[in-house]
Amino acid sequence: MASSSAAAVPCRFLSPLATTSRTLLSSILPTPATTRRRPLLSSTTAICAAAMAASGKAGPASCKVVDSHLHVWASPLQAAEGYPFSPGQEPTLRGDVDFLLECMDEAGVDGALIVQPINHMFDHSLVTSVLKKYPSKFIGCCLANPADDGSGIKQLEHLIVQEKYRAVRFNPNLWPSGQKMTNEVGRSLFAKAGELGAPVGIMVMKGISSYIQEIEELCTDYPATTVIFDHMAFCKPPTNDDEEKAFSSFLNLSRFPQVYVKYSALFRITREAYPYEDTSQLLSRVISSYGANRIMWGSDFPYVVPECGYKGAKEAISHVAGKVAVSSSDLEWILGKTVSQLFQGAWVTP
Repeated sequence: MASSSAAAVPCRFLSPLATTSRTLLSSILPTPATTRRRPLLSSTTAICAAAMAASGKAGPASCKVVDSHLHVWASPLQAAEGYPFSPGQEPTLRGDVDFLLECMDEAGVDGALIVQPINHMFDHSLVTSVLKKYPSKFIGCCLANPADDGSGIKQLEHLIVQEKYRAVRFNPNLWPSGQKMTNEVGRSLFAKAGELGAPVGIMVMKGISSYIQEIEELCTDYPATTVIFDHMAFCKPPTNDDEEKAFSSFLNLSRFPQVYVKYSALFRITREAYPYEDTSQLLSRVISSYGANRIMWGSDFPYVVPECGYKGAKEAISHVAGKVAVSSSDLEWILGKTVSQLFQGAWVTP
């Protein structure tokens, strides 16, 4: 993580394409032996125009770029005035909504799905306030509380029905010690999400292999519940048989039609420096298995800012897609159409 002093730097100065940022980035990222800095596609208009030309569409209004995965948390002032952080989870990065809006505007991103951050744990008041202030810009993904007493089930229903959250995140690391996502509470949460029409985003930070049996069981038993894998299920380009087996098991989950994938947080799934070209083969294989209409881009703001800048994160998608000849129509799905169709009615200007 970056220090808090980096948080005050405008997001445009953290873009890897900005000349003034190169010294900063060289201190954060390893420098490859051969410089691979090439012009990246930076214009949302160009992406939309290419997609519309390929499909015969006649206008630009239908093409929106939507970030399917980011976080916001309180500023120091907000934390002091009523939105405290969970003990031990105080952030070192700036992650307030004003900074996010500045970055989105610079990058040409139209809307986003805000995932409840661990920094506020199960206190959703800060994110809820952002959703109410910017209803046409953001929708929310709440954090499932798998407490043994089952209190998280009522909280989930309240957040979705009353506070209008549209999805819920399962973090298996939050389950009580020794418990699995398939325990009684986990099953109840998963079933309730499906009943309420809220996709379940799963963060398998320890790797897909540790959870594949639980996930297959949940998908089999509750086919009405949509699943979204955060960050490509944390699969990096395979370098050995075990990693290939894990990635193949992730691809094999495409047999469940309710499973979607976030091609997000590329800095977490790469073995290279920006623009993360080695993830192109991951993307190609995921498109082959799932189809572009089940894949969505996500930045993982604000963690991405010290890595490559927010704008750089968006530009990397088009660049990487170009390495494996992803079609313009598929790119349109990944950059916004998939998430927009999954969450019908979101990101619509009144």
